Amino acid sequence: MREDQACPTVGVIGTTVLLSETFDRSAITALRHSVASCAGTAGLTGDRLDDFVVAVNELLTNAVRHGGGVGRVRLWAENDAVVCEVSDSGGGLPAVRPAPVTRPAADTPGGWGLWLAEELTDTFELITGGEGTTVRVSSRSSLSQP
Repeated sequence: MREDQACPTVGVIGTTVLLSETFDRSAITALRHSVASCAGTAGLTGDRLDDFVVAVNELLTNAVRHGGGVGRVRLWAENDAVVCEVSDSGGGLPAVRPAPVTRPAADTPGGWGLWLAEELTDTFELITGGEGTTVRVSSRSSLSQP
């Protein structure tokens, strides 16, 4: 979808689907712009929008880099929030993430993507296994902030 196109919407009970696509490395930049446009249309603005886009970009990049080269992204509006789910069909994460999740050491060359996605959004859910990984994040719309 081009930046100047309106976000397609599909009615689902209590949900407005904003974006649903399969992607590879060549589509990440265009998807980042689409996510920004659609999330902005759904009510995210300013720093909340910027943070959400960075978080989703990290998930898109991880799906391609670590999840087999192809992923699936879905973006929707629900209950004053914008929700994004990124899935891949890779081999899953090699180790369980510690709880609570801590910031990677400054000299760590990787491991920042999931940490950033969790830090920059209101909710973060991760499901991983031999069939792949799915991460769902959400941010409340700027209009619903206190």
